Amino acid sequence: MHVPVLIVGAGFAGSVCAERLAANGIKVLIVDRRPHVGGNAYDRLDAHGVRIHVYGPHIFHTNSQRVFDYLSKFTQWRFYEHRILARLGNDLYPFPINRKTINRLYGAAHDEAGIRAHLDHVRAHRDPERTSEDVVLNAVGTDLCDRFFRGYTRKQWGLDLSQLAPEVARRIVTRTNDDDRCFGDALQFMPAEGYTALFTSMLDHSNIEVQTNVGFADIRSRVTGDHLIYTGPIDAYFDYCYGALPYRSLQFEHEHLPAVARYQPVGTVNYPNEEAFTRITEFKHLTGQEHPGTSIMREYPQSEGEPFYPIPRPENATLYQRYQALAADESNVTFVGRLAQYRYYNMDQAVGAALKAVGRLGVPE
Repeated sequence: MHVPVLIVGAGFAGSVCAERLAANGIKVLIVDRRPHVGGNAYDRLDAHGVRIHVYGPHIFHTNSQRVFDYLSKFTQWRFYEHRILARLGNDLYPFPINRKTINRLYGAAHDEAGIRAHLDHVRAHRDPERTSEDVVLNAVGTDLCDRFFRGYTRKQWGLDLSQLAPEVARRIVTRTNDDDRCFGDALQFMPAEGYTALFTSMLDHSNIEVQTNVGFADIRSRVTGDHLIYTGPIDAYFDYCYGALPYRSLQFEHEHLPAVARYQPVGTVNYPNEEAFTRITEFKHLTGQEHPGTSIMREYPQSEGEPFYPIPRPENATLYQRYQALAADESNVTFVGRLAQYRYYNMDQAVGAALKAVGRLGVPE
């Protein structure tokens, strides 16, 4: 079987590429080894009728009007600003750390100037910042680091802050005001009918054929294409010839509470210390759904399983560069997406990367 373009992976990167190619008159076959489209953003109604994110909470936020306008062709939006609380002992504190966090934790009444002075007093002065520990200590000092960051990081990554590249911690802001939003982006919305509906609309084109439950290994020998767009793990594409790239995985524990209208005050509560899980998400906050019960999910990080998070360490970046050099010699293959580029992309970044990728193939964004 021959197709003009074969796309492996029906998450954001692959689906955006498929839509752009199809809209410009190019026939596409897109395959995914899972039984659904949408990748890790896949959502559905659970057995009790509550919309859940099967592979963990996906909160859309972006400063890119271009990406937002593009996705708006396939969904209506629901305004939503995500908020997180962190549980320390029996108390909940706003996270990322802000003025309310510090005042509540220390029984203080600082204004913004007082918070700045407090942070100036406790923060370290490590220069250059070589690790995530350097970043956090430079931002909030030892006590806040140990309470909010160190234990969570050990659970999430299986590593200490001092063993992770600085960009991990740089994703988390520290504020001196009362802004308790998780993200500061200009555009913060959720697909009104969910992510799966967005993907279904995106892939609804006569030039697109979708096959699920089909992995790259299944189709590699029986389908050829003028061009391949590959969004799977780059090390798998090259049969792990240099060894496997390290990832962190997750195990999800879903629970429905039929007699509970609201389980927790915000969408996500972090558990940075004693518990084996890292966080609990309650999906009705995210979706705005009305339902007499509620569904929650606990996340347990683990070393084995589905690859979710590339582990940002210098030695892993070096290994990826070896695979990247092999990829550069594959003239008829485009590698794009979190797994193919071994990069922690937010959803809007994955969309942006896909738009750039098809642009390099001569297809208008």
